[in-house]
Amino acid sequence: MPLLRVEEAQGRILAHFRPLEPEPVEILDALGRVLAEDVISPLDIPPFTNSAMDGYALRAADTAGTSREKPVALRVLGNAAAGYPVDLAVVPGTAVRIMTGAPLPAGADAVVRFEDTSEAAGQAERDLESSILIEILRPAEVGENVRLAGEDVAAGEIVLRAGAVIRPQEVGVLASLGRKTVQVHRRPRVAVLATGDELVAIDEPVTPGKIRNSNEYSTAALVLRDGGIPIRLGIARDNIEHLTAKIREGLEQRVDLFLTSAGVSVGDYDMVKNVLASEGQMHFWQVAIKPGKPLAFGQVRGVPLIGLPGNPVAAMVAYEAFARPAILTMQGRTAQSHPALRAVLDEDVTNSGRRHYMRARVRRQDNRYHVTTRGSGVNVQGSGILSSMTWANCFVVVPETVTFLPAGSEVEVQIPDLMNI
Repeated sequence: MPLLRVEEAQGRILAHFRPLEPEPVEILDALGRVLAEDVISPLDIPPFTNSAMDGYALRAADTAGTSREKPVALRVLGNAAAGYPVDLAVVPGTAVRIMTGAPLPAGADAVVRFEDTSEAAGQAERDLESSILIEILRPAEVGENVRLAGEDVAAGEIVLRAGAVIRPQEVGVLASLGRKTVQVHRRPRVAVLATGDELVAIDEPVTPGKIRNSNEYSTAALVLRDGGIPIRLGIARDNIEHLTAKIREGLEQRVDLFLTSAGVSVGDYDMVKNVLASEGQMHFWQVAIKPGKPLAFGQVRGVPLIGLPGNPVAAMVAYEAFARPAILTMQGRTAQSHPALRAVLDEDVTNSGRRHYMRARVRRQDNRYHVTTRGSGVNVQGSGILSSMTWANCFVVVPETVTFLPAGSEVEVQIPDLMNI
């Protein structure tokens, strides 16, 4: 069987996925999710012209030619505080003492900071309250330290467009618009099922011939990281009745995607493949990817199913390459690749003709990124060395057409978690 290219497998899988229907959520719950509607502002932001500084609101024309040596004295009409409208009008020769955010009084077209007035030159506040005049020590320009109504957002403007990912700054904008809820694409429900007679639950003793069920937890954690809702189904044993029951249990949960691990390799018993095929329409592929190669994809009673390899690292790499793009697509995301950069390789690496996602660690050194894979040996890059994933903070992606890279080569590095760099 010829090996399927990674892009071809991805394309065949993604052809079956579309963004899920919208649902309304509170704006804090929308964090990290994708807008399913255009958000239009019902008002100007700011809703009124206001001061950007503490100082004096005045007419810029009244300060022409002013200097510290020749200050101009203006009569203070009163005070304007943030949050309170002021019934004062600035006329030639007058000013209003104003706080940041306070509405600009009628007639004023500029604000001069306290630092540029006689108030900052040592005049006590109690004297200011009884004083009629304030000296302006430099000329002001029209619009100086003034925030105009609608200068941030105009009423009727599309502020956020459908497809935008909600970050903290979008949450702040939504709050400023008075939006308590917003329409976002629904999070996909993803069934997660590990298969194999050799598996035991994490709270069970490991007896001879058994291993703990790590795939269920790592896969569920990846689904959570990528915004999905994992529906953990536990372990399916290698018999027709139990495996069929587990598959049907997952389908009863109204899931949008089914993920299984193990049982889809050429060398595996036919149990898993036969049950999946009997419950739906499945394809069993050999993909040019390392670690991993066996991959299953199809639909079981209308629900897409991706069968991941059983080795723990291979399962995680196959998830990153094939399941993650599907989960992101269902959430309306268009950018599905991990952030990537170029880095200098510390050591020689070899490759076997498949696209190799090598566990690696990238660091900043001498104004460049450098990356180490600890070599190409089985003990380092073997598909069963799950602990290597905790050491790694990136993948070095070696193309299938490259069999050898010497130390000093520049390579592509994919970074699943920028926080680890």
